Amino acid sequence: MEFGSERLAASLAAIDESWPGARFCVALSGGLDSTVLLHAMTALCRREGTSGLRAVHLDHGLQAESAAWADVCRAACRAAGVPLEVISLRLVPEDGASIEAAAREARYAALARNLQSGEWLLTAHHRDDQLETVLIQLLRGGGVAGLAAMPARASFGRGWHARPLLDVDRAALAAYAARLGLDWIRDPTNESRRFDRGWLRGEVLPAIRQRWPAAATTVARSAGHFAQAQRLLTELAHADAQGIVDGGRLSIAGLRRLSRDRQVNLLRWWLRERGLPAPPAVRLATGIGELLDARADAAPLLRWPEGEIRRYRDCLYALHPMAPAPAAECAAGAVAVDMGPGLGRFELVAGKAGGLRAELAAPPAIRFRAGGETLRPHPARPRKRLKDLCREAGVVPWMRGRLPLVYVGDRLAAVGDLWIDAEFAVPPGEPSLKPVWTGRPALY
Repeated sequence: MEFGSERLAASLAAIDESWPGARFCVALSGGLDSTVLLHAMTALCRREGTSGLRAVHLDHGLQAESAAWADVCRAACRAAGVPLEVISLRLVPEDGASIEAAAREARYAALARNLQSGEWLLTAHHRDDQLETVLIQLLRGGGVAGLAAMPARASFGRGWHARPLLDVDRAALAAYAARLGLDWIRDPTNESRRFDRGWLRGEVLPAIRQRWPAAATTVARSAGHFAQAQRLLTELAHADAQGIVDGGRLSIAGLRRLSRDRQVNLLRWWLRERGLPAPPAVRLATGIGELLDARADAAPLLRWPEGEIRRYRDCLYALHPMAPAPAAECAAGAVAVDMGPGLGRFELVAGKAGGLRAELAAPPAIRFRAGGETLRPHPARPRKRLKDLCREAGVVPWMRGRLPLVYVGDRLAAVGDLWIDAEFAVPPGEPSLKPVWTGRPALY
């Protein structure tokens, strides 16, 4: 079947039969693939009598022509009667960083922020893209998840990311564009031998297709097998997690009962559940031994650029990279402070939800630990050292130096959103300043 709106409808139905009631956002680069997707989706929505279609174009700012490309996309959307939003990224890649990787990361982050609740983001990845992805993953030593390549639909932002063209060859898209007289942007970087995909596309794939004309179809079938294997690994990890993962923490005793292969599989699943990519396979394999075999009183750490795993009291904690522990006086005088990467924001919010008395002898100020602090959380009990309170409550050691402390004059009045000194505390219903710590990492 040649490509058209009917074939697109069949692809969407294979993803989810309830697709006609969905709202769609086409990621429009202006190239051949996304131009065809926009045109076919527009025809399909008109046929179905639905109006929930819009488009978004990302201007990476990496080429002089990018502003003109945005104008081309605006013109295409005006002609189609589809609303378009242009997002300017203005990327400045760091020296030595992969431009491909930086652009992809920024692009998907912007698309995730832009996506509306329940909306489908449609991208124009097709069968030939799937072939390239599998080969690149294979050459980079990718695991089962990587070789499963791109799924037809996955949770994304506040909605979904769908790829309805994965069963369509690029040649079919080009034939559609020629048949309907469509025009599109020719981005020279897509064919540049400087980038992995461009080199693979220009140097390797022509030879593969000459020898194996159905390569895109057969490799897509293999990707489907890998996707099935990944689903089984996910089911196994979910079963293994029962009784081992609790509140985001992972029990070392429970992990030790598993074989090494199942330990690795569970750790990868656990990290994904925590929103973290896994470290490189070799680092993860060696890191498991370091985490499990260290002395009970040790503090082993497995760290990689995107995250870290720490151990405390027979549990493992997965963390996003965090800012260093602040100096004691770095926020002195403030009543709100951005704690830094991975630590969230702490502030005192006026209201009647309980917290510190609103009428204080001196303006409150946020500081950080210097050592020797004491607090009396319960009016009928003596003051305690903050160090002892943290240890008794099980506050993880790496967060103790990152706890924001609220002072009134030279008196410690509150510790984060954990404790309020009895001298300063008021119940809900009275005017108060409530300690609010948004986005804080796990403390226990």
